Amino acid sequence: MRTWGPLTAVCLGTFMLLLDVTIVVVALPDMARALDASLSDLQWVIDGYALALAALLLGVGAAADVLGRRRIQVAGTVVFALASLGCGLASNAEILVAARAVQGLGAAAMFATTLPLLGAAYQGKRRSVALGVWGAVSGGAAALGPIVGGLLTEGPGWRWIFFVNLPVSVAAVWLTLRWVPKPVRAGQPGQAGQAAGAAARRVDWAGTVTFALFAGALTYGAVRASAEGWTSARTGVTFAVAALALIAFVAVERRVTHPLIDLRLLRKPAFTGVLIGAVGYNAAAFGVIPYLSIWLQTVLGMSPVRGSLVLLPLAATSFVVAAIGGRLLHGAPARYVIGVGLLLIGAGGLAMAVLDAGSSWSALVPGLTLAGIGTGLVAPGLAGAALASVPPKDAGMAGGAVNTFRQLGYALGVAVFGTVLTSRMQDSIGQDAAHTAAGGGASALAGQVSAHDVREAFAAGLNGASLTAGAVGVVAGLAVLLMVRTKPGSGAGQAPSTAPEPAPVKQLQG
Repeated sequence: MRTWGPLTAVCLGTFMLLLDVTIVVVALPDMARALDASLSDLQWVIDGYALALAALLLGVGAAADVLGRRRIQVAGTVVFALASLGCGLASNAEILVAARAVQGLGAAAMFATTLPLLGAAYQGKRRSVALGVWGAVSGGAAALGPIVGGLLTEGPGWRWIFFVNLPVSVAAVWLTLRWVPKPVRAGQPGQAGQAAGAAARRVDWAGTVTFALFAGALTYGAVRASAEGWTSARTGVTFAVAALALIAFVAVERRVTHPLIDLRLLRKPAFTGVLIGAVGYNAAAFGVIPYLSIWLQTVLGMSPVRGSLVLLPLAATSFVVAAIGGRLLHGAPARYVIGVGLLLIGAGGLAMAVLDAGSSWSALVPGLTLAGIGTGLVAPGLAGAALASVPPKDAGMAGGAVNTFRQLGYALGVAVFGTVLTSRMQDSIGQDAAHTAAGGGASALAGQVSAHDVREAFAAGLNGASLTAGAVGVVAGLAVLLMVRTKPGSGAGQAPSTAPEPAPVKQLQG
């Protein structure tokens, strides 16, 4: 336990925080009934967490370099646990959304410190093994979320998807304090320079605030567009705020001494291509899942467990492909592995756009299987491709940027695909009925709209959302294939020597 205690502590926290990204999707219909929540409320139950995690990840990571990574890891886990308790006790949708945002803050503190803690705890071959295990855990958590959520929702109830975090958080804190090494003090031999450098570094709070405002306004505009319309004045103002915040963020990052992200890295096509892949991956692979879950339960009448098992092809094929592919594709150029994986995810989205009023759950299986194969290819190597595309000194920044863009992609995917869903439904059954049905209240429309019309409208909406997700996956895959280039003569697995890289990739050009 002394050898692998730090890995156990870090992986436990990582699994918990990433599981909570998707664990709520199967519980959405039950939440809607218990809290009288609207579709917009349900979108924010998902996006409040993912958005806080994405918006704060880089800033909290920089703060951890100054305040101490182990300390921030423990503090983040405590915040996560308290917010989970608040989620489980929420009496209305507004409290639940607020608690989910605080949960995202705690998760950002946990996630930002995982790789640095592992890098400090292990060296050489043990570091490679530890990072490989961490990569497998982080890749599988999001795919398992709906299944675990279904079991808890149908069992003790949807509130337990949050309550279960409490004992896990206690275990994670104990393991971290017990087994994760304490930071080296400034006075110890050979470490004075490192400690002085960390102490001298300042946190880019201005960059953190402007990036959070940009991400929040962009997502809010996409969510509100389902009710207000894409061309409405309110939606336009929200997107204008997002644009101004992005301009302010760029201005700040060009001037600060220690930016959240060095904008010069974006001049490297390989790094920019990986970031596009990260956004497209989480959006295309997981952004439609919440609406599929609502359709399965409220339209087809399936239980939470049966509804979650329908999603099993995505999780199962992802695990199998990731496990087998790691051996068979060792040394394969990252652009092909990730690019083809994204194209398969896109193809999976397109394959799910075949629903009609008479469709059953089996119509989703081919598309979910294709998406699962793509996920198994993309997830293990995405962070490694980012690290290999930048100089070793920027490895930490690159890893944080990829995780940030992945979560931002999920938040935007849920928002945009939900808007597409309701827009298509409105053409058949009207705006109010569309929002009621998409929010899990299909049964409440009895006497207003026929069951056949609801099924037909929901199928049309899901087809539109799946087509959009498929297009996102295809575009992201093409971007990776075109932009992420492999240097000639570079050997397999030649990632930068100082970068903590869990997946074998070739050195990439800028």
